[in-house]
Amino acid sequence: MRPIARRLVSVAAAVVLMVSLVPVVAAADPVFGTPTATSKFGSGIDFSQPITISEPVDRVEILLTYANAIGPTVVEMTVPAAGTEELIYHLDTAGSSSLIPNTPIKARYRVFPATDPDHGVLGPEVRVVYADDRFDWQTVSGDLVRVHWYEGSEEFARKALKLGEDEVRATSELLGVTETEPVDFFVYANRDDFYGALGPGAHENVAGTAYAHIRTLLGLIPPDQIDDPLVAVRIPHEFVHLVFDTVSSNAYHGPPRWLNEGLAVYQSEGYGSDDRAAVEAAARSGTLIPLDGLTGQFPNGQDFFLAYSESVAAVDYMIRTHGSDALVTLINSYAEGRTDDEAFTAALGLDMTAFGEAWFADVKAKPPTKYGPQPEAPGPVPAAWTGAEPTAPAASGSSTGVVIVLLLGLVALVVIGVIVARSRRLSSDAAG
Repeated sequence: MRPIARRLVSVAAAVVLMVSLVPVVAAADPVFGTPTATSKFGSGIDFSQPITISEPVDRVEILLTYANAIGPTVVEMTVPAAGTEELIYHLDTAGSSSLIPNTPIKARYRVFPATDPDHGVLGPEVRVVYADDRFDWQTVSGDLVRVHWYEGSEEFARKALKLGEDEVRATSELLGVTETEPVDFFVYANRDDFYGALGPGAHENVAGTAYAHIRTLLGLIPPDQIDDPLVAVRIPHEFVHLVFDTVSSNAYHGPPRWLNEGLAVYQSEGYGSDDRAAVEAAARSGTLIPLDGLTGQFPNGQDFFLAYSESVAAVDYMIRTHGSDALVTLINSYAEGRTDDEAFTAALGLDMTAFGEAWFADVKAKPPTKYGPQPEAPGPVPAAWTGAEPTAPAASGSSTGVVIVLLLGLVALVVIGVIVARSRRLSSDAAG
């Protein structure tokens, strides 16, 4: 090899070696700043995330985790251009998208670089509580309960606080649980304010409601009605629901609605004369609703009140016939994620439908007509499956008689055919 060529080869080899030693610089990940969240009741929440994006982006998401959800809700956003300095997402809470006050939300953005679209880069988390900021709330606190109100005196609020704390202790003792997490009770002074907080999907007859997953109660109590006997029932009723949820909550299957509401009525006011009269009248008229029909949302109209009366009547019957320990065992067993029939069978020795039928009989109600798909009538079963003796065959004499009759009929047909043929032949010869 000539000296010049040899020198060129050496230079090329040196260049290759230098290039191999230079570190490969990966595309720069996005740089996140401190996120913020701004809430406005009835409008929404704005989540803002300062960010520096120096490389192309394949996808951007925001991850929203509501209250105690097991995972986030993932919302895909418009892909920002390089140089973007802020990501903004508006969570709508108006109209049908309404959110219950005091709902906590965690949010964080996730950015997928175009150079590695399968691996997202997570931004920092921001937390916000969706508050009803229409009013200037005041607060009084007890051991577990916090009462928030905006109209009325502090004495009014402390009476509500005592009713709530007393019921938490009583129901906790009954169900064998110790409450440790605080409960927020928001008291609204008039119907419009209260239903504005519940949103458009609320029942028309509701005056209080519990949202156990966020440890929050909302109640309609005008300040001048704090001493009304109905209020002394309404407040404890909602707090029973909170303790009931603590005992029975699981990730698989919730208890039937009638059991939850029945206990709340039983604990707060008992099985009173009005509820008894409603159940007895429905039993006589044949309009009593089967318990299987009260496992979910209660009906509207007059049946709404009947559903509550039936619920407490069924709980009263359960305690009378099986004892309070069986009721407590039943409610606690739901924490294991059991189905209704599994829970009822373990605690009472019969499934929920059978319990409902027994209660119908106790109140002298006519069994309900069952509509919808029905089981088919059973078909014949081969004797070998049941072990029964096979049916004896028919006597041979009767079989022989049938054969003789058939043969005689066949002979008669042949004779008639011969006679008819002969007659036709004779008539033909005469005509010729």
